[in-house]
Amino acid sequence: MSVKKINKIPKEEVKAGSKTTKQVLIGFDEGPNFAMRKFTIQPGGEMPMHTNTVEHEQLILGGCAKVIIGDQSFEVKKNDVVFIPAKVPHCYKTIGDQPFEFLCVVPNKEDIIEVVKE
Repeated sequence: MSVKKINKIPKEEVKAGSKTTKQVLIGFDEGPNFAMRKFTIQPGGEMPMHTNTVEHEQLILGGCAKVIIGDQSFEVKKNDVVFIPAKVPHCYKTIGDQPFEFLCVVPNKEDIIEVVKE
């Protein structure tokens, strides 16, 4: 059991993306079943097309982005909920002048990330 202040949790640069940071809110060492992360992609930033070996459940906290999941494209914003199945290629690109922020919950399993060459 734990309670934390989000502004006290360090932000890590996501090297695969541009202008992207991640905060691990509940880590694999804390949650027996799930981990929770907060991602922030600054205006003009993006995450390239990639796959993960685990599914993603996401809640958009703010900003707007184009999200491609498989062969479908979506424009998502605050209060949208996104599900990305395991092993399905996906990417994010910010839209507008606000940071795109979302919570991402994943199963507490090994997650191998692979950038998809376009």
